[in-house]
Amino acid sequence: MLGQMMNMELTVNSLIDHAARYHGDAEIVSIGTDGNPSRSDWATVSERSRQLASALRTAGYVQGDRCATICWNNVGHLECYLGISGGGMVCHTINPRLFPEQLVYVINNAQDKVIFFDKTFLTIVSNIRDRLETVEKFVLMSEPDEEIAAQFPGLLFYEEFLQRGTPNANWPEIAENQASSLCYTSGTTGNPKGVLYSHRSTVLHALVAAQPDALNLSARDVVMPVVPMFHVNAWGVPYITAMVGAKLVLPGPGLDGQSLVKLIDSESVTIALGVPTIWQGLLSALDELGSSAQSLKRTVIGGSACPPSMMSEFRGKYGVEVVHAWGMTETSPIGTVNALLSKHNTLSEEGRNKIRESQGRPPYGVQLKIVGEDGHQLPEDGIAQGNLRIRGHWVVADYFGVEPNQTLEEDGWFETGDVASINDDGFMTIRDRSKDIIKSGGEWISTVELEGIAMGHSAINEAAVVAASHDKWDERPILLAVKIPDANITEEELLAHYQGKVAKWQIPDRAIFVEGLPRNATGKVLKNKLRSEYGEVLVNKPAS
Repeated sequence: MLGQMMNMELTVNSLIDHAARYHGDAEIVSIGTDGNPSRSDWATVSERSRQLASALRTAGYVQGDRCATICWNNVGHLECYLGISGGGMVCHTINPRLFPEQLVYVINNAQDKVIFFDKTFLTIVSNIRDRLETVEKFVLMSEPDEEIAAQFPGLLFYEEFLQRGTPNANWPEIAENQASSLCYTSGTTGNPKGVLYSHRSTVLHALVAAQPDALNLSARDVVMPVVPMFHVNAWGVPYITAMVGAKLVLPGPGLDGQSLVKLIDSESVTIALGVPTIWQGLLSALDELGSSAQSLKRTVIGGSACPPSMMSEFRGKYGVEVVHAWGMTETSPIGTVNALLSKHNTLSEEGRNKIRESQGRPPYGVQLKIVGEDGHQLPEDGIAQGNLRIRGHWVVADYFGVEPNQTLEEDGWFETGDVASINDDGFMTIRDRSKDIIKSGGEWISTVELEGIAMGHSAINEAAVVAASHDKWDERPILLAVKIPDANITEEELLAHYQGKVAKWQIPDRAIFVEGLPRNATGKVLKNKLRSEYGEVLVNKPAS
């Protein structure tokens, strides 16, 4: 017997309609390349998104066509997000920091028909346009500019292109399992892989991510996504804020600490989301500017493990709750979020902090497990470490453009590439990436833990730990560290910082100071490059 309830499609345009109808006057603040703000609201963004969808249809584009964006976090990008997907096309957000060869690859692999891009990226797009196989239209996100038009034959301008559509045009009928957006992985070990999200997965992700034990967003919040809109759809924030009707603050290209602090103070931001490197700069700027960021209540930190020292400083010095989260492009991205349980109220602050350092528990809709090398499930006792697998309503089933049934393991779960442990309450802790964890004399050593300890030293700005070959132990950890400007610390002093924090045999054999760490287009440290450069520094040398 079937239920007798209404069957309404879960679509991105339903989120926009809800925002416009019930939260139409909620502000959207967008910072331009000149550092000045412009102001819109959900009602206006809804109207312009509908007009963009109509303009694309008028130009001959149909449902399923891929339309790319190369833009900062700004209101024009938001209109593209919603108008492209709401019109039944697929919004392909592109990371402008990719190498030219990677940009060409992802655009051609996606078979994009249109590219919307900010003026900042005019040279990048101009340099690769002749290598793009399917792109028919290039749309610059600005008013018409004769000088630029003369340099770029055939260039269209966003405001003119928008006028081809009907204001507040009706949305087309869309099935919830149609594709809504496309993001590519960072491609650290080969070409980036495309992850094609559906309307259904996007809406379900937004519904769950807004919950109290997840990102905990409401119409009373002022939300600033510092995570780029080209990175896993800004962790879903544009869709979540549309659903709950929050004020949205889009910081544009100015992601330095001082710019962010000033924006938090001027717009009364209550929650901001980004990666640890961003918050390191923000903490330094708070000191420099003498700000206490009084409005800021929560930061959501993901992308890589948050150093415990950063959590302590946010909470102890500024009263800001740090929400540790984990996910990946393939998981939309919310896989786990750290929220304490009521029974943790009886713990000491030190005990609660230890729990906060984990990546948290999966929300409804996501399941996790860890398996050994033989594929058998390992116990969830907080001790056993294994390969982390995931499945859920917003987890990838197949990569875009790949033969079906080539992505998941035989058991139907997705292999994340992370090594993790899970305790009996379901809190998951990332121990390392499977390709980065160090096996020394048969014992596993977590590079994530060692990096967090190094980052806890007041003289250290960045840290990476990699395996170096060793004659006796096969592998030993070495630390590559970037000092705070003008800091005075020796290798011996930094290694002594590990005493009492980890077992003696886990302490790195060397601490090597470097000017900077190599990173890919999404900011991840290129440990393969560090291993290639420093992997032999211990050969023929005894263990410390």
